[in-house]
Amino acid sequence: MHPIYPPNDRTRTLKHGDTFAVFNCHGDISLEEQNFQGIFHKGTRFLSGQLLQIENIRPLLLSSTIKYENELLIVDLTNPNIPDEEEIIVPGNTIHLFRSKFLWNGTCRERLRIGNFGLDSVDLKVSMSYEADFVDIFEVRGAKRSIWGEKFPPMLNSDSIIFNYRGVDSIVRSTTIKLDPLPDKIEDCSPSYNIKLRPKEIQNFYITILCDSNSKHITKHKKIKPVKSISYERAWKKSKSELEFFEGLNCNISTSNEQFNNWLSRSYADLHMMLTRTKNGIYPYGGVPWFSTIFGRDGIITALQTLWINPEIGKGVLSNLVALQAKESDSIKEAQPGKIIHEKRDSEMAMIGDVPFKEYYGTIDATPLFVVLAGSYLEHTGDIAFIKSIWPNVEMALLWIDEHGDIDKDGFIEYLVNHSGGLRNQGWKDSHDSVFHNNGEMAGGSIALCEVQGYVYMAKIKASNIARVLGFNKKADKLLDEAETLKIIFNKVFWQDDISTYALALDGDKKPCRVVTSNPGHCLYSGIANDKNAKKLVDTLMSEKMLTPWGIRTLSSSEVRYNPMSYHNGSVWPHDNSIIASGMANYGFKDATLAILSSLYNASVFFELHRLPELYCGFKMREAGGPTLYPGACSPQAWAVGSIFLLLNSCLGMKINGLKNQISFCSPVLPQFVYQLEIKNLRIANSKIDIKIQRYANDVGINILKKADSVSVLIEK
Repeated sequence: MHPIYPPNDRTRTLKHGDTFAVFNCHGDISLEEQNFQGIFHKGTRFLSGQLLQIENIRPLLLSSTIKYENELLIVDLTNPNIPDEEEIIVPGNTIHLFRSKFLWNGTCRERLRIGNFGLDSVDLKVSMSYEADFVDIFEVRGAKRSIWGEKFPPMLNSDSIIFNYRGVDSIVRSTTIKLDPLPDKIEDCSPSYNIKLRPKEIQNFYITILCDSNSKHITKHKKIKPVKSISYERAWKKSKSELEFFEGLNCNISTSNEQFNNWLSRSYADLHMMLTRTKNGIYPYGGVPWFSTIFGRDGIITALQTLWINPEIGKGVLSNLVALQAKESDSIKEAQPGKIIHEKRDSEMAMIGDVPFKEYYGTIDATPLFVVLAGSYLEHTGDIAFIKSIWPNVEMALLWIDEHGDIDKDGFIEYLVNHSGGLRNQGWKDSHDSVFHNNGEMAGGSIALCEVQGYVYMAKIKASNIARVLGFNKKADKLLDEAETLKIIFNKVFWQDDISTYALALDGDKKPCRVVTSNPGHCLYSGIANDKNAKKLVDTLMSEKMLTPWGIRTLSSSEVRYNPMSYHNGSVWPHDNSIIASGMANYGFKDATLAILSSLYNASVFFELHRLPELYCGFKMREAGGPTLYPGACSPQAWAVGSIFLLLNSCLGMKINGLKNQISFCSPVLPQFVYQLEIKNLRIANSKIDIKIQRYANDVGINILKKADSVSVLIEK
């Protein structure tokens, strides 16, 4: 299901762990109906309204931004003219209100600083209003629920307001708003202060909003104990400490182009924002606001994109997916033994079954991609002990591919079109209208997507390498033979020579979907395309009907279902482009790779904060215009964030072999707008290396600034 409410382009987003918040530019939460703003925790909106007023008037906005590290929202406000009957008692731009907010461990902390820059003392009423509707994230997205739980009247204390809701799942969800100092009055969930400010005096106020979903009981008494929590300053230090921890795991990249550096810095910050600590290691949640949870496919692709800058992400993704791997068949969950999860939710509607996503396995590609990540992680890190510990899970995934994935035993894995409440289509283009024939008719039956066959091919190659390292040579040979057989039959059955591309899919009658899409570009990434077809496919993908100034479209503009404003049928997805560009580089088409990198770089310049969203519209360039926003796109989105890192790696042709303690560069190139690039603290197994890459007129030079003697460097041009 995709969102139906378009996001306001002036909203501000924070995230930490299982909590995210969407504020308006004033730092408030709009009270309008059908609004997607709020503080959300574990899939439920714990705060649906927040409004700051001065003398019952909304302050005027001066500025509003998220700090570059994404950890802090800062807002500057001032007062309009404040009248008293017929007289202006406080002229406009006299009072400065400064708000700073951050999230930490299920809590939103705010400091409100109010200063008087006038020549006279002022007496002011400052008030805040709060609401909590405990709406499920799926309701915000437009779903209808079957039954509601019990919402209790707010409980008021001298220093706090508590909202309680007992869900149908018997979980009590509570929102506690603590105020420091004590307000002069709390009336109708609106605390207020009567403050007196001398000239140049500043006063501070602290608001702590705690989201709790672990309780089973509700206090019945009107008077309750004051809420205890750590201070704003102490929580802020803890938040900064975690950010520094995540930053310390990465290598550092800088270039000669400041705008490109801005894109890099934003991508690093957004990556840290999406990383979430779990009991099984760190995991990049899908995207804010709609997908802030574990997604199998999204997490795997993000880990593959960022493997070279931070392999710990890959290890965390593998560890989490092993813990969630299906052990038995369940038709409601669409699970079979060995299958990798698509989506995990903790919201009330998921818990009671109003939506089937509590633990949902309706994806065809996460399982082979899991094996791809396991093999890639081993090659990159040389961490044999960890991969040996999850080898049984890799074997379970391979068994699922052969026994459950190939429904009709034709050598290709497929999914049955779903009409029972789960996802109708189960590749990465999972909207209901994403798989069709060239006359626009929807494909039905068992669907074998072209890119998924490539993922299976790649999975068996990677699994063969793992088996070889672990000493299972017969298993390795068998997997290699299966991969080569699949490559031969795939190129024979899927290739459509008259339109120079692979069929999007085979339907249940084995009829090819003969439409030009971006999906076959993933067949370059996986290596399943043969050399002859690869050249023609690159030409098709780089043609005017597919390539926009902002990246490759998901669907050719010549197709019946082309719509540049659709979710999957003509839009541009950054992660899709990064995978395609990486595949092009693997086949030696570096000019095409550079063109895609340049397209996404050009797009990033137009987006607020240099942040590439989940997707954007696939229109042609208009005079003096940038890319067109897609309504409802997540921003940030983990695999959109990871795109820049995969694109850079592809241009450099860089491969890290942790098993051999080796780094290699194959035909490295840099775009015209970058003449120098430095990478520091790049991990090679247990060592680190610093590299400087310089672009010359007809060449790119690789200079090793620092490395351990045990690390070998290979350069192939």
